[in-house]
This record gives sequence, C-alpha cells and structure tokens, in this order.
Amino acid sequence: MIDYLIKFIVGGSVVVLATYFSKTKNIFLSGIITTLPIITLLNMMLQIKYLNTQEFHLAQKSGILGAIGLVLFVSSCYVLTTWVKPTYAILFAILILLLYFWMYKQLA
Repeated sequence: MIDYLIKFIVGGSVVVLATYFSKTKNIFLSGIITTLPIITLLNMMLQIKYLNTQEFHLAQKSGILGAIGLVLFVSSCYVLTTWVKPTYAILFAILILLLYFWMYKQLA
C-alpha cells in the first residue's frame, strides 16, 4: 500500500512540475503531453524490473494496441467534427474505437 502511495505522489509531482513549467495557455494539456514520455519510461522500467519476458511482451503489445486506439479515437473526433456536432462526433468515435477493439479481439 505504501509503495502505491509513493508512486502516486511521485507521478503526481511529475505532472504538476511539467504543468508548472509549461509555457502555454492550455497548461494542463501541455503538462500531460510533456509528462507522457517520462511516465512511459518509468512504467517500462517497472515492467522490466518486475515482469518476465513473456509478460513484458504482452504488456508492450497491449500498450501499442491502446496507443493505436487513442490515435484512432482522437483523429476520429477531429475528422467527424467537420460533419456533425462535437457530441455526436465523440459518440461516433467511441463506436469506432469499440469496433476497433472488437475486430482486434476477433483477429487475435
């Protein structure tokens, strides 16, 4: 329990510092974008330390699947907002994302 609390404090501190030193109007978004690579590296270090090779590869495969899904979701929202209202664009993007995950599950 203490271990998770320490990780939460360290991770939160990194996000807060990156947000604070960001030089943009969208401080929170810029801070998150700045911290994602840092948090990814910390996560990979923990995976390497605590997972065996097979578990590590499975975790990386899931991470890549999730990253592609995120890109698909964000780009779908962006493209769809040119044709429909943002609320509907987000709903359609969620449906596209669910279809993507379902297709991946069927093919895997």
